[in-house]
Amino acid sequence: MTRYEFLKSMGFTGAALMAALTSCINQEDTYVPVARIDASTVTPAPVVPATPPSNISSITNPILKIDLTTSAIKNVGAYIIQSNIVVAQVSEGAYAAVTNLCSHEPKRQVIFSQGEFYCTAHGARFDLNGGALNSTARGGITAYKVATDGKTLVVY
Repeated sequence: MTRYEFLKSMGFTGAALMAALTSCINQEDTYVPVARIDASTVTPAPVVPATPPSNISSITNPILKIDLTTSAIKNVGAYIIQSNIVVAQVSEGAYAAVTNLCSHEPKRQVIFSQGEFYCTAHGARFDLNGGALNSTARGGITAYKVATDGKTLVVY
């Protein structure tokens, strides 16, 4: 028996049937707990960006080039979304970049929050390499390599 047949046999019809069929969030995935902490007492986990080439201009086919002197990602925890890529400063001088297209459903709602990538549509959570952190985050998302010379960040 399919889910559709089961719900119809239980008496679901119309909008109630559609709501039941489209609900797919597990209880543990419905929220991300927010804890207030003193940022001065937290030591961020070491994140090592991709090994940069000696000259970032030698990177062939860069996806993005971001001027760090004028960008909004000057502080740890800050992020931008550009060309459907979320770029975040994850620790001092270290950056991570992933697609903002969630693997749960094709929604472009991935942001950077509390040291991880998070989809605001359904609560899917991803690590800095795009790997799934909860059951909503089916199989992870695309992560990109980054390199910086301190003034320019290249996503490739």
